[in-house]
Amino acid sequence: MTDRWTVETITEEKVAKTIDHSLLRPELTLEEVLAGCALAAAYQVASVCCRPLDVGRCAGALEGAGVLVGTVVGFPHGSSTTAVKVAEAERALDDGAAELDMVLPIGWLRSGEDAYVHDDIAAVTVAAHARRAIVKVILENAYLSDEQKVRGCELSEKAGADYVKTSTGYAPSGSTMDDLRLMRASVSERVKIKAAGGIRTLDLLVEGLNAGMDRCGATATAAIIDDLRQRQGS
Repeated sequence: MTDRWTVETITEEKVAKTIDHSLLRPELTLEEVLAGCALAAAYQVASVCCRPLDVGRCAGALEGAGVLVGTVVGFPHGSSTTAVKVAEAERALDDGAAELDMVLPIGWLRSGEDAYVHDDIAAVTVAAHARRAIVKVILENAYLSDEQKVRGCELSEKAGADYVKTSTGYAPSGSTMDDLRLMRASVSERVKIKAAGGIRTLDLLVEGLNAGMDRCGATATAAIIDDLRQRQGS
């Protein structure tokens, strides 16, 4: 982990490459999705995270732009069967996705069905890694105790996941700094941390990085980066 970031020391590239620009709202029109892709390309963020139906359109719009296309699997409740999640993952990869944010089976994690949770994550991870894609496992911390959050992180790492992620952004609450610190402490340095649902300002993004976050889902991308430019006088 780097020294603590501040608004004065962080670079625009670091901020931009922390952001997965979120295009998941169910009411978005295709015009709005493609406008989101254009914004993501203009600000050179890490990726867009779009609805599965939009992956092909986003991949086409972002070809050669230096911005990855990600999508969701088992979203937002994680209650699809493993076979369905794998099929979703494979179709998304066929359509051009390079990153998959999958929701683990939340209720079954809370029920102590650890073997199933592990195998569910592993099945999607194997499918993704065979295509050189990465997997971020969404825990949905709003519904979990700290013990369950830790167990979800540990199972995700054992299953080969690349990231653990706080939330979908559609539960009663999203990421907190305490959760980011807990998740960072619960996995090895191999596994990265993504926040979702709550990183809406530059100051919160910087605070999240200092708490152990590597990526964040954001809809306020332009506001965050424009604020950085203004405050750094660039």
